[in-house]
Amino acid sequence: MLEKGSEVGAHILSGAVLDPSGLNALIPDWKERGAPINTAVKEDNFYMLGEAGQIRLPNMIMPPLMNNHGNYIVSMGNVCRWLAEQAEALGVEIFPGMACSELIYADDGALKGVVAGEFGKNADGTPGDGYEPGMELHGKYVFLSEGVRGSLAKEVIAKYNLSANCDVPKFGIGMKEIWEVKPENHNQGEVTHTMGWPLGLKNSGGSFIYHLENNQVYVGYIVDLNYKNPYLFPYMEFQRLKHHPKIAKMLEGGKRIAYGARAVTKGGLQSIPQSAFPGGVLLGCSAGLVNLPRIKGNHNAMHSGIAAAEAAHTALQNGQSGDMLVAYDTALRQGPVGKDLKKVRNVAPLNARFGPLGGLALGGFDMWFQTLLGFSLFGTLKHGKSDAQSTQEASKHQPIDYPKPDGKLSFDRLTNVSFAMTNHEESQPVHLKLADASIPISVNLAKFAEPAQRYCPAGVYEVVHETDKDPRFVINFQNCVHCKTCDIKDPSENITWVTPQGGDGPNYPNM
Repeated sequence: MLEKGSEVGAHILSGAVLDPSGLNALIPDWKERGAPINTAVKEDNFYMLGEAGQIRLPNMIMPPLMNNHGNYIVSMGNVCRWLAEQAEALGVEIFPGMACSELIYADDGALKGVVAGEFGKNADGTPGDGYEPGMELHGKYVFLSEGVRGSLAKEVIAKYNLSANCDVPKFGIGMKEIWEVKPENHNQGEVTHTMGWPLGLKNSGGSFIYHLENNQVYVGYIVDLNYKNPYLFPYMEFQRLKHHPKIAKMLEGGKRIAYGARAVTKGGLQSIPQSAFPGGVLLGCSAGLVNLPRIKGNHNAMHSGIAAAEAAHTALQNGQSGDMLVAYDTALRQGPVGKDLKKVRNVAPLNARFGPLGGLALGGFDMWFQTLLGFSLFGTLKHGKSDAQSTQEASKHQPIDYPKPDGKLSFDRLTNVSFAMTNHEESQPVHLKLADASIPISVNLAKFAEPAQRYCPAGVYEVVHETDKDPRFVINFQNCVHCKTCDIKDPSENITWVTPQGGDGPNYPNM
């Protein structure tokens, strides 16, 4: 197993309330083995926020699949570290700090391996003094498990036309902070989700607030990337959220101890590409397996790994290799993952068409109807435009005036990025590739007020205006937390995220 982070878990960011169904299938005795899964959900709340107040939606009106009873508040980074220990005990070799930068294909066009561990390139791409060439690693089957919008998965989807029979992928940007709060403000096991303010009822998204052990609270915000207004600033929406009276009261006297961000898949069942291809498969968020209304995908990632392993094992027993594991794609759609995603497949399209409030009502009705009667009156709705195509020209919108962060509840981006402990060797090539270097200024700035300045939650992109000079587009790639939002939301689809050298990027301790 090749891991691009400095260690297993270093690049893992998730809410996370874990549905243990995948783990139960994989390691039934995980409790006895000491898995870092200790905080059971004991209280489940959902609020509609206004600027100064809130309305709690009764749990009884929520579809049963939304119930968090039996789930656990966890750090998925720590869960992954523990899983790595279990794998190594079984003889699995894990190589952290080994980014896979290139795919290798056999003569018949099947995927046969990767190039990993290339270090020491100069900024222009030429070998530096300490250059180490990457190693070719070949496999009978290659499993791609890169998370959302992985660069290798993106390549194979295009090469094998895996998205020919599925809807467009859809995404959100999720931002998260870990807070230590005063004991009197802590309620271990509480799970709270909100929608409404500050995004309002024209843009989809919402918050999660999870109370784990040791007086710590996960506070996060997801903004759906289908928003139209290029002036919308997802990071600042998150910072505004914490000034809501209910949330500010909980955080009062506490301190923020970590920050991170990651794109979230939200296309659902109809956006899953063909997930098996000659020589390999797509796992987890590489295939887009998040259950949007539940904000859960870790269990489905585990189920996908189990299905892929079983399909590969059967194939190897039959003397096969390098072919297409059709049995995996079938199991993915007909097994636990497909069943989990089928009931919620219309939530994202309904939100896009009718807004958060209408989407909440119609999506809830659809989930209840399918739970009780087994089918949907809506059938399977289409998403329509991609998130990049959803961005409208700036002339149709007004700039948004965001309050300045106060340094107590809200923070500027660069200060927060320091709490992601991200680091990139500055002499290496920029890992954020522009198809056309002129587009950010000539097209995106002119038409869209260059939204990269705002949609990036790490301050990677900026437009520099200098006296008597044309504006310049600057990429501060050292700040990158590998969220992939730029690869998704750029209105000209001009940015491609690729892996930096191994080990570079965020170093999340407990995300």
